Amino acid sequence: MLTDERTHEKYALNDFVLIPRYAVLDPVLTEGLPPFITATTGMDALTHAVEAYIGKSNTAQTIEDSVAAVKLIFRNLERAYTDGSDMEARENMQKASFLAGAAFTRAYVGYVHAIAHSLGGEYGIPHGLANAVILPYVLEAYGSSVYMSLAELADIVKIGQDLESDQEKANAFIAEIRAMNRRMGIPDKLEGIREDDIDMLAKRAAKEANPLYPVPRIMRKDQLKEIYYQIRAQEERK
Repeated sequence: MLTDERTHEKYALNDFVLIPRYAVLDPVLTEGLPPFITATTGMDALTHAVEAYIGKSNTAQTIEDSVAAVKLIFRNLERAYTDGSDMEARENMQKASFLAGAAFTRAYVGYVHAIAHSLGGEYGIPHGLANAVILPYVLEAYGSSVYMSLAELADIVKIGQDLESDQEKANAFIAEIRAMNRRMGIPDKLEGIREDDIDMLAKRAAKEANPLYPVPRIMRKDQLKEIYYQIRAQEERK
């Protein structure tokens, strides 16, 4: 990622020559990672997996990788957050991060990342924290276009098993993401978003996501602006 110091815009650089042939996963390197960073980077990986899964550029391999990553994250992230010395949980989270990365490198991401990039570039908000907070809001905004996909993920991680409709299961999956955030001390709003900037931020996010990302549903700038207002901490309002 590059940030333009004049405009504070973030740009992603992609090329096949930048994809490594091997990834070395050593959980010992993460043993001292603070709980909050463990939580936000773990939710970042979940965002990668979910956005890849619900997008329109999936392959059989990216679906397999996304599903495996989601399973691992739901089973291990809170364990790693609660006990940083749980090396089995940390090892599984590294596997999840790798699989989610492999999935979104090929299937791309969506509006969660487009919004997070705008906030990271403009205010320096950490990417994992931004993704963790934004993810449930964007999934709700997608509405019926993601009900089936999120219901499938809910079934996979055994959420809302007593529910019948895809919409109910999708909402239960989103609710569980919010609950995971709360249990790990991740806020449901972001500090520092200036109201005067929202129009500009939404314009940047819209430009990044469309046509670059194969999102489930294309959103207008006004729809994106509403998400910025939703994620903006109340005390920052004028």
